[in-house]
Amino acid sequence: MLAVIDYGAGNLRSVLHALAHLGVRDVHLARTPADLNGADKLILPGVGAFGAGMQQLHAQGLVEPIRAAVAAGTPYLGICLGMQFLFDTSDEMGDHAGLGILAGRVTRFQNRPDLKVPHMGWNRLDVTRPSEIFTDLPAPAYAYFVHSFYCVPSDPADVSATVTYGDPFCVAIQRNHIYGVQFHPEKSQQTGLRVLQNYLALPGKVYTA
Repeated sequence: MLAVIDYGAGNLRSVLHALAHLGVRDVHLARTPADLNGADKLILPGVGAFGAGMQQLHAQGLVEPIRAAVAAGTPYLGICLGMQFLFDTSDEMGDHAGLGILAGRVTRFQNRPDLKVPHMGWNRLDVTRPSEIFTDLPAPAYAYFVHSFYCVPSDPADVSATVTYGDPFCVAIQRNHIYGVQFHPEKSQQTGLRVLQNYLALPGKVYTA
């Protein structure tokens, strides 16, 4: 069973539409801890503010069940804010604690005259190391972004792709069964559909944290 975590994120319908386009039928919307029972893969989409999103995950009692599922080896794909949640902290509108599954922080793009914030539009992905979710991507692969904050993993080995916007920054991570993408695969046409398809092809619960 594929569990798509629903905490009210605005891009949920787009993600579900992309999954339906790929022919996925066994999708379970997870709004409570019990909804995660039996899931062999998790997708956490998200847009909006980090602190408000984490507050909603806490309010629905989902924070500890997500941590437990990932620790048990359930593959996790975080999309945009769902990737940012993986890290320790974000400085968006104050300091906010994330899931703390990966070491690192989320911070805002610096104010520069040559950069518009939010970062919005299409950019070419630079895959920095092999990752199952990047198998058979179009060449070159472009993805769609809408964000003002980005992830800074403490361990550079967690980074699987970057984009140059002023300077290179992390747009995808992988550690074992934990995946995250800053871009929106549900809006990234063939590149995004391939990323989702590759994630869905992964075997479930094959790793231990």
